[in-house]
Amino acid sequence: MKFGIFANLAGPGRQEEYDQVLDEAREQAVYCDENGYDSIWYTEHHFGHEGNELISNPILMGADIAARTKNIRIGQAANVITFWHPLRLAEDIAMLDQLSKGRVEVGLARGLYGREAANLNTLADPTNQEQNRAVFEETVEILRKGWSNRFFSHEGDIYQFPPKGLKWSHPMSPASPDFMDMENGEINKISIMPGTYQKPYPPLWQVIDSPRSIEWAAENDVKGMFWMPTVKELKGRFELYREKASKARGYELELGDGIALVRDVYVAETMEQARQDAAEAVLNNYRWICHWRGLGNLMDPGEQVKPGQELNYEFLHPRNLLFGTPDYVAEKIQELKDELNLQELLLWVNHNSLPHDKMMKSLKLFTEEVLPRFTNVKVGAM
Repeated sequence: MKFGIFANLAGPGRQEEYDQVLDEAREQAVYCDENGYDSIWYTEHHFGHEGNELISNPILMGADIAARTKNIRIGQAANVITFWHPLRLAEDIAMLDQLSKGRVEVGLARGLYGREAANLNTLADPTNQEQNRAVFEETVEILRKGWSNRFFSHEGDIYQFPPKGLKWSHPMSPASPDFMDMENGEINKISIMPGTYQKPYPPLWQVIDSPRSIEWAAENDVKGMFWMPTVKELKGRFELYREKASKARGYELELGDGIALVRDVYVAETMEQARQDAAEAVLNNYRWICHWRGLGNLMDPGEQVKPGQELNYEFLHPRNLLFGTPDYVAEKIQELKDELNLQELLLWVNHNSLPHDKMMKSLKLFTEEVLPRFTNVKVGAM
């Protein structure tokens, strides 16, 4: 079983001490690299003056972490690709893959917040789901073309690369039918430079939730990443991904193949200590996101949100939190393995407003007391 870190750096008021936030993130990443974690993932959010999400560029963040680590894979959870120019995104990810010598995992997302889309790409307005999906899917198509081919072109509903009528003549770049219409002296293909280190390109992941997104990812050879739902609800979603991916590939996948699950984690000596230390911090994460998503994604199949249902620790803990003693957390992970054949677990440990020292204490306790039960990695052996 693989274990990674979902590093959503957050904390109201921390905008004014951002250099310290980065130093803490570096300490966390180096520790995880030295202790056998498979991956670490950084988020993308914009204009968050509230402090609930503090990374605007996971690729740039990944470049800093790549320079300080040796083995850990570096992911984005996720690049909101509807906000990016496709060619710029292709180049930047390829550069990170080269800098890290092939340690990149590419996370893809469509975007949730209207405040971000309105200022970065109005075509990605999340209230217009069909248009948002069109931008997303065409961007993925361009990324794959650009990384898979020495020269490529694209003509879609939204983007056209290269534009028509682009003349080119330079003695150091001899005219070639590889990338030119020789008769007209015009460029008809372009090249992403640098190319990716991994061939044909790094693994692709999508943060998925709805049946339509699950089906699209499975049918398009994109790995899936889930977060909130209960085990009972996840089972149906895992089955849907397996069914569609198996059909698309022409062979039967095992349940859990190609899927990672994010779970909120806090490990302490006692159940009460875990609650005392981190309950309010993890609830801050959910209060922020559930304002838009509601509580429906936390329900078991067939269960309805009760009128006046409060988002509190008593409601949340039994549904999806890995908060408690090492034995309790290990038991819940074993349940995920037994019920879902889970193969990759991403630990959300950077809870909103949780002090860094408590986060590191919890992470070290997980590393020393839980991780060895599911892997062969020895703590500090890297």
